[in-house]
Amino acid sequence: MGLYKSLLAFDYNDCMTYLAIIPLGLLAGWLVNYLADVLPATRSFSRPTCAYCRQAFTITDYLLLRACRSCGHARSRKTYLTQAILLLGTLYIWIVPPKSLSFWVAYILLIYLAVVFVIDLEHRLILHPISLTGAVLGFGIGARLYGWQTSLIGGAVGFGSMLALYWLGEVFARTMSKRRGEKIEDALGYGDVNLAGVIGLLLGYPLILFGLLAAILLGGVFSLLFILFMLVRKKYQAFAAIPYAPFMILSVIYVLYF
Repeated sequence: MGLYKSLLAFDYNDCMTYLAIIPLGLLAGWLVNYLADVLPATRSFSRPTCAYCRQAFTITDYLLLRACRSCGHARSRKTYLTQAILLLGTLYIWIVPPKSLSFWVAYILLIYLAVVFVIDLEHRLILHPISLTGAVLGFGIGARLYGWQTSLIGGAVGFGSMLALYWLGEVFARTMSKRRGEKIEDALGYGDVNLAGVIGLLLGYPLILFGLLAAILLGGVFSLLFILFMLVRKKYQAFAAIPYAPFMILSVIYVLYF
């Protein structure tokens, strides 16, 4: 609704102002793609390489999303999708600024959340340096929005709640592994626990409770649909783990941006 009203009030004399945001959207997509490509592989800000032959890209080829010169493989659909979503997301928060965040804070936070989302979706991994960065960013935003006490309580509640679920999941996985005689993967990782703490710092208390509940509901709906889809295709595997961080990220985006 906010986007619709903003478009109705759009002053086409200011078109160049809006066009100036496009490079920021492209930059956001490049940053997310770059960090999601190099951090899981090298744990450092290294030169990006082809996912197929591991040959390094030139800066120009990487920025222009060109195919690998060595093996000829095109860039993945994930790369193009990430680029497009970050561009559209940046334009959206410029046209319809979040009520509680300035454009620049919303922009930086969007990049961070997208990095966590893409890496966890691809690798089921939330790196500790990324969690630490998120804690600093989350506390800075949360303290400004709600006060430092509310932010810290939210962080503690988010971390503690997810830690309890993590322990319960570990007990469940061990029990089922013994019964079935095969290794059952834990549903949650410790990175999810850290991320819940970061989200708690961002949302504060009691809003973190809504954020966690929304994430659980989103995860439950997706899991049900995924199971039905795999049953139809006759490829269902019991206890298959699904990345959980994306649902927490989506709940945060809903709360803070919409």
